[in-house]
Amino acid sequence: MKEFPLNTSLKATLSVTATALSVASAVSFSSFAQASDSTLSEQLGIADHAVIAHRGDSYNAPESTLPAYQLACEVGADYLELDLQRTKDGKLIAVHDDNLKRNTNIETVYPERAGDPVNTFTWAELEKLDAGSWFNHSYPERARESFRGLKLVTLDQVREIAENCAHQPGLYIETKVPEFFPGIEQDLKQDLTEHGWLDDDAKGKVILQTFNKSSLEALQDVMPNVPKILLLWAGDGYIPTKDSAPKADDESYAQYYARQEVASKAGYAEWLDYAKEHGAIGVGPSGTQANFDDAWSSQFSYMDLAKSWMVDMSHEKGLLMHMYTLDDREDLIRYRERGVDGFFTNRPNVAVKALTDSDGKDIEATLTQLGY
Repeated sequence: MKEFPLNTSLKATLSVTATALSVASAVSFSSFAQASDSTLSEQLGIADHAVIAHRGDSYNAPESTLPAYQLACEVGADYLELDLQRTKDGKLIAVHDDNLKRNTNIETVYPERAGDPVNTFTWAELEKLDAGSWFNHSYPERARESFRGLKLVTLDQVREIAENCAHQPGLYIETKVPEFFPGIEQDLKQDLTEHGWLDDDAKGKVILQTFNKSSLEALQDVMPNVPKILLLWAGDGYIPTKDSAPKADDESYAQYYARQEVASKAGYAEWLDYAKEHGAIGVGPSGTQANFDDAWSSQFSYMDLAKSWMVDMSHEKGLLMHMYTLDDREDLIRYRERGVDGFFTNRPNVAVKALTDSDGKDIEATLTQLGY
């Protein structure tokens, strides 16, 4: 999921910045529009109120690493979410930012190339990076010595975790900065096909997502029968917003986003219509967390693009709504009551407990069991 505050190149731009899907069961999109919300998820083979582990359990372990995905599996996430990029030599990997300065030691290992995009490195070069120690420095209260030296992971490694998990969660894959990776949609199809993830009996086990309209069209072209989500954002190049005061120096990004409003219902509807016309089965809007003042939650609280009328409009058009990124029970319950169908979360254990009334897992004990 594209988290704008975490990508410095995106922070700099504060203006912030066909056909219907025919799944293996041959259910038409027109029938989706007439179905109840839960039936829509069920027809697609997608869990209602799906728990989508955002870069794994990225609250309790370094994002997009083996322990993050293994922990998300153990606590019962419905989907393991990853941002797909491609190395110079063609390896498909799970990395969020368009460079590796934030969550690896690249400035030490390759100081002259630290700001270079992922696609300028070979996989052998990237394997030399430490993708775990930064977490210990940033979140000492959740640090573990075993996180030191963790490596970046490939799409195949995430897939194998899902396959070996007791309840076998699905994969929720975003094409990240796809303009850097021409043809990555076809590469993804080939990988998933080779490992049986696009077979008829795998209905709903893969969901594809993107902020990029061109990538949505490319995904629809190469994988027309795989569910797709068009991720939503507002501002320059996205859903138009009302004029508002610029971000103040003493104002956090979360505070700035929270006061933004879409310019019109018609402008919002245009993005839903585009999603539906180009094969998406749903949209992925941002949300505002109720408490966004601490160092963690302020990174993931955005403009509320899942207001009640927005959820209703999405459902009226036959589109699911999977929103990002909620980590507190209060927010999960609040948006569930509005009718949201699924949730990206950095804390899948919290989400599973909130949405299923289960007892959840002991995180410390589970990490120890996993060897961390």
